[in-house]
Amino acid sequence: MPFTRREFSRHSALTGAGIALTGAVGALATAPGALAAEDSPERGGDDEGEHGPGYGPLLPDPDGLLALPEGFSYRVLTEAGVTRLDTGEFTPSHHDGTAAFPGPRGVNLLVVNHELRGTRPRWRHPVPLTEGFVYDPAAAGGCTVVEAHRHGEVAQWVGVAGTSTNCAGGGTPWGTWLTCEETEELAGQNGMTRDHGYVFEVDPYDRRANRDPRPVKAFGRYAHEAVVIDPRRGHAYLTEDAGEPHGLFYRWVPPAGFEHGRGRLRTLADDAGVLQAPRCFDSGGRFVDDLSRATRLGTVYGVDWTDVPDRDARTTPVRLQFADGAVTRGRKLEGAWWGDGGAYIVSSYARGDSPGPHSGQVWFYDPRRRTLTLKVLLGVSDDPTRGGGYDGPDNITVSPYGGLIIAEDGEGAQHLFGATDRGRTYPIARNERNLGTEDAPEYSEFTGVVFSADGRTLYANMQSPGIMFAITGPWKRHAHRD
Repeated sequence: MPFTRREFSRHSALTGAGIALTGAVGALATAPGALAAEDSPERGGDDEGEHGPGYGPLLPDPDGLLALPEGFSYRVLTEAGVTRLDTGEFTPSHHDGTAAFPGPRGVNLLVVNHELRGTRPRWRHPVPLTEGFVYDPAAAGGCTVVEAHRHGEVAQWVGVAGTSTNCAGGGTPWGTWLTCEETEELAGQNGMTRDHGYVFEVDPYDRRANRDPRPVKAFGRYAHEAVVIDPRRGHAYLTEDAGEPHGLFYRWVPPAGFEHGRGRLRTLADDAGVLQAPRCFDSGGRFVDDLSRATRLGTVYGVDWTDVPDRDARTTPVRLQFADGAVTRGRKLEGAWWGDGGAYIVSSYARGDSPGPHSGQVWFYDPRRRTLTLKVLLGVSDDPTRGGGYDGPDNITVSPYGGLIIAEDGEGAQHLFGATDRGRTYPIARNERNLGTEDAPEYSEFTGVVFSADGRTLYANMQSPGIMFAITGPWKRHAHRD
């Protein structure tokens, strides 16, 4: 049974350290500031090996794309304006959230978001308006499906078109992709012909299932970021990347008798189930208004859930429908991933307009205990553009080799980096494609980090201009240390 507020307070007071969690990631925790210095790509040498946790230092790429550890290599699968879809158009730009699904005969099927905001004339390579797969012909975004064959062949096709600002999303237990629109534009605003701010389902196995795209309005209309599904209870957990005020972490509870499965979300009424936002409290039973107030690793908050008054937000955005003290907010709630029996949730960073500063948090929501636990904390860097640390975590995945793999969307250098179950961090890749100048370098964020089903390949994207990589190498399991 979930803890009541009183039971949570009593338990925390008795244990002092909160509630112990177990799983592949275990007790992920990093002291404030540690990720900005202790395990930087330039450092090495501790009790976990010559180069510390991970795979050693990153080596410069003579082709100027990805710096990787020794023994690792990459292959470019798709590139905006270079590779083409099976209908002849160029690959769309601005790759973002991605999921990988096992296909027949060793094929990996990857559904890729294209975070293209607004109307089509704004972009050189929008998602093509493939007949039958278009929601709003004015909108530039959508998803493509990439078929990566074991011998190197790559095919691409449109999963959904005519959506906007497809940022993150999430895979489902039944083998589909939920793509999330990070916008709140209504029909008639900024050139749009239909309402936006919804979640859409894309089936990588059956193109016909994607025809006549329909939003899952039961999940609400707001600046969606990511979504995960609890495979046991059927609940959906969703993040919102929005400000003024900060966004929310949501739970959708399905209606009684509803069973998930392929095509089932299309059958939901617009008001099906219950959409809720969290109200967190600390071990003393005190309300917590913003997740950024947590400055100690291992902080545990109890969670109550409050119903959303108007999920379609025709007149008032969802996050503005609550009075002060009614819900707990978070700055830049980004990627999410289901693993270890719960949802990992990223808060990218918190700065001047937040109660407590940080350069990134990863929380774990335990649905059985109804708690949020702070698992990773990135301390504030005085000058993140100098490199040597990580800031601004975004997309996230649970690694089959233990711990987390995180895509960086911060200042300065951009990395894929890992966090072990001891909370130690290590680099996996660094973006070396300079979009700026030698005097003022600029590097695109990483997105869409995900392993293939067999764990042999790590897929990741550079959002701008839009490149998908397949990274292989001597992956290894990171031993658990108490």
